[in-house]
Amino acid sequence: MTHSVLIVEDDDSIVEALNFLMETAGFDVRIAREGPRAIELVKEAVPDVMILDVMLPGCDGFEVARNIRSHQLTKHIPILMLTAKNRPIDQEKAHEIGVTAFMTKPFSTREVVEKVKGMLNS
Repeated sequence: MTHSVLIVEDDDSIVEALNFLMETAGFDVRIAREGPRAIELVKEAVPDVMILDVMLPGCDGFEVARNIRSHQLTKHIPILMLTAKNRPIDQEKAHEIGVTAFMTKPFSTREVVEKVKGMLNS
């Protein structure tokens, strides 16, 4: 069974890298470049896992995660928050919302793939 991943990121180079990594790892990939679009895509088809940036146009990743966690059909989605924001307060906020894992940019490509696979197996 192929798992699906929703990449929510507005930086083209990071989108390209994550898309390549996830497809190479065997995932079906969808991409949203804005917060509101991510919420729409989740409603259209619930992904198995989400990679979510914090700084996004429309609404930030914290708001996207809050929205995902507030609905019965989507509250279970594992969320990897992948962001340049590395202050402890950002990590605490992500944890309070219910983000599954938090990684900072720049990131190790191998670690991202391992983290995503690990979130699916837990």
